[in-house]
Amino acid sequence: MPWDWEKLQQQRRGGSGGAPPQVGEVINKIRGVRSKFPGFWLIIIVALLIYVGSSAVYTVGVDEVGMVQRFGKFVRVTSPGLNFKLPSGIEKVTKVKVRFVYKEEFGFRTVKADVRSRFAAGDAFLNESLMLTGDLNVALVPWIVQYRVNDPYKFLFKVKNVRETLRDLSEATMRLVVGDRSINEVISKREEIAIQAQELLQKELDEVETGMSIATIEMKRTNVPETVQPSFNEVNQAVQEKEKVIYQAREAYNKLIPQARGSAEKTVKEAEGYALDRVNRSRGDAARFVALYEEYAKAEDVTRRRLYLEAVKEVLPKLGSKYILDAEQKNFLPLLNLEQFKGGQK
Repeated sequence: MPWDWEKLQQQRRGGSGGAPPQVGEVINKIRGVRSKFPGFWLIIIVALLIYVGSSAVYTVGVDEVGMVQRFGKFVRVTSPGLNFKLPSGIEKVTKVKVRFVYKEEFGFRTVKADVRSRFAAGDAFLNESLMLTGDLNVALVPWIVQYRVNDPYKFLFKVKNVRETLRDLSEATMRLVVGDRSINEVISKREEIAIQAQELLQKELDEVETGMSIATIEMKRTNVPETVQPSFNEVNQAVQEKEKVIYQAREAYNKLIPQARGSAEKTVKEAEGYALDRVNRSRGDAARFVALYEEYAKAEDVTRRRLYLEAVKEVLPKLGSKYILDAEQKNFLPLLNLEQFKGGQK
């Protein structure tokens, strides 16, 4: 037991607390290894060649580009296929997918993407989609941003933590667009909001040089928080009833007003027609009278006689029984019943 204890103490002193091994001892150990393994240096050289070869050759996918840095400084872009670079420690390559469509979700997260995808939503994502509308209502506005990398250099080196930058700018842009609209517009005009938000977000991303291009913004089902859903439904019902009454009033207005206008226009046209008829008749009578007067002025006796005969011709048939008396007759029986001769009796 004492001998074991001393041996343990010696191992401790040699391992941690003892003096470091001398250079000669290290060389002797290496020579001992060389003597045991004759191809030692060959193995080392082969290992170095394998390391250098494996770190100098790399493959870039068809949807990627390789961004090569030398001692941390960007030097070139490599195209898809087999490429070469200096060994690790000198040059470093970062592969960026330029054709892949990335996706960022706001207000929810996709748990499982399938024919029937499953989504997770809760208090953890509520703050992302909870927004104030222009008419001071609260709305839940979930959406998806899909984007591509159109400039790998800006994507890697211009912005630190580019993904968080995209999320912050997207959320700020969506709140700006939603804040300019009413709650009904936010619910019913999702496509219009998505187009406007995409334009504004792309402008912001270009200004900060993120190197990203927005493919599309997809608006999910917009609603109000569950706590205010009953009140919101009552308000919508009241608004619908109000619109119904307005539509009914407009229908009655559109039915009665044109009818009244038509009747008024008809009466005006009839009056105008009657006035035109009376004027034309009066003008005709005046023209006829003037023509008669002109003829009368040319031959007074003939015209007077013709007028007299025409008048007698028109008046006599309307007089009924006619009695012709001699102008020289002085007396006649006043009580004579002249009616007995009526009808051809004598």
